[in-house]
Amino acid sequence: MYLYFWYYSNPYDFIVVVAKILTSKWTSGKKQKFYPFKRLFDYGQKYKRQLWLACGASVLNKLFDLAPPALIGVAVNIAIRQEDSIIAQLGVEEIVWQFLILSLVTVIIWVLESLFEYSYKRLWRSLAQNIQHNLRLDAYKHLQKLELAYFEEHSTGALISILSDDINQLERFLDSGINDILQVFTTVIIVGGAFFIIAPDVAWIVILPIPFIVWGTLTYQDLLAPRYADVREKVGLLNSRLSNNLSGITTIKSFVAEDYENQRLASESEAYSRSNNRAIKLSAAFIPMIRMLILVGFIGLMIFGGMATVTGKIAVSAYSVLVFLIQRLLWPLTRLGETFDQYQRAMASTNRVMDLLNTPVANHYDNIALDLDAVTGELEFVDISFSYQNRLPIIQNLSLYIPSGKTIAIVGTTGSGKSTLVKLLLRFYELNYGKITLDGIDIKNLSLRDLRQCIGLVSQDVFLFHGTVADNITYGSFNAKKQEIIMAAKLAEADDFIMKLPYGYETVVGERGQKLSGGQRQRIALARTILKNPPILVLDEATSAVDNETEAAIQRTLEKITVNRTTIVIAHRLSTIRNADYIYVMEMGKLLEYGTHERLLQMDGIYASLWQVQSGIK
Repeated sequence: MYLYFWYYSNPYDFIVVVAKILTSKWTSGKKQKFYPFKRLFDYGQKYKRQLWLACGASVLNKLFDLAPPALIGVAVNIAIRQEDSIIAQLGVEEIVWQFLILSLVTVIIWVLESLFEYSYKRLWRSLAQNIQHNLRLDAYKHLQKLELAYFEEHSTGALISILSDDINQLERFLDSGINDILQVFTTVIIVGGAFFIIAPDVAWIVILPIPFIVWGTLTYQDLLAPRYADVREKVGLLNSRLSNNLSGITTIKSFVAEDYENQRLASESEAYSRSNNRAIKLSAAFIPMIRMLILVGFIGLMIFGGMATVTGKIAVSAYSVLVFLIQRLLWPLTRLGETFDQYQRAMASTNRVMDLLNTPVANHYDNIALDLDAVTGELEFVDISFSYQNRLPIIQNLSLYIPSGKTIAIVGTTGSGKSTLVKLLLRFYELNYGKITLDGIDIKNLSLRDLRQCIGLVSQDVFLFHGTVADNITYGSFNAKKQEIIMAAKLAEADDFIMKLPYGYETVVGERGQKLSGGQRQRIALARTILKNPPILVLDEATSAVDNETEAAIQRTLEKITVNRTTIVIAHRLSTIRNADYIYVMEMGKLLEYGTHERLLQMDGIYASLWQVQSGIK
């Protein structure tokens, strides 16, 4: 009785406590059966009030939904006993008035049932929308905080699957699944209690199948959980394949590999289909099993309840109520199959989303803020060493100094660690040993946002977003004025070709800037960096993939914007860095030579050899 009143006074707390009891009592191997459910409720604490209201509306709707069988029993009671009926005992002896009163009560109950049905549907759907919206944003925000190493280990398609498909799957369960569970639970309490009150001698017949149904549900959960986890994994692989193929469609077409990719996609899709079918074969057997158990209770009531009515132990009106109530009690349990199917799919998705949210973020101290206007750009790499995860060291005990306002170049063969230095400077990765200082301050102690704000990076692999030319130039400088955008484009020698585009600065560049040439994309990226106006400029192979005309244009731009600005140029083309204030030569993660262009040629070492090869001397 205490549980009964507690449930109706605070359904949210009741559900949470029941979930916690279940998670502590029932286990399946190393993972707890209801652990994903608990993770979801822990996340949903901020929606406690809305969830409480939705639970209340679901329960009240089911209470009024269960009233019609009782009204039928009262109607039968009036027809049989007339002046001695239940309503007559309240002082209304006229049969017509008894039916009118019963009709009025019926109208009120039906109106209230409809009102609370509207309420619970609106509340649950609103809750599902709120949770999926905020969960997607939280997951995406968390994803952006993770180190680049995480993205190297996880495919883009799999992450998109979590942010989109898994969260949508969870939304579908919240939309209707929890309401179905609540209403079934309410039905068992109310109808089961009514049987013990009206006909305690036959109540056991009705209750008998329920423990077996619960046992069957738990058994199916053990069998279905790993199958649905496999389904979610397979759909992630399928999405990954689709994402990779769409990104590489130019390569696929150029190598005439359409048939090959069709076969690979068919293989991934077939694996997903097989995984889904394995789960479906098992889940489809759930409802037929429940029907057989329901049949036992229904037949038992017909026989034992009918005999009790014939012998006078149960009134005819009561028996008619019981016949209707047993259907209300047992038949909704067949919906457990669909609800349970939704639950397992949702919990598999919940685990994937929560695992993403629980992925630890690297500890950034970020306790020193930078005044960007006061940054001079003096950099020093002090005895640094670094290796990517599970790989040999790529930089070993390297030290180099970059004076403020100077242009230095870093050259070397592919794989020597040049670009890794840039990633370490921007703290895309953290050092294994040593330190990097900016204006004498260890960058580990600097605000990560401020550090990256004072560095402008132009790389070989330019990424433009699907949007207008202006959108891409102002990326990161979102409040820039039109005049500032045009000035940055002119400095990057991009204004001329931009004005020849169909809509000028409002021309849409397409995904990854595919409507523009490589040189045009590079100059827009340079304009973007110029508009940012950082005290430190990093050019990572910025001219290696452009034609001679574009390279000359970029060189003219660099001569203007590198004045009194710390500039780091990483290049394979030595002609682009011959005028640098200082040149560092790297090989196998170590600094082997350094000096000006002329001095390095005199040393007749690695740099001189590279210069001779590129100049055609060798």
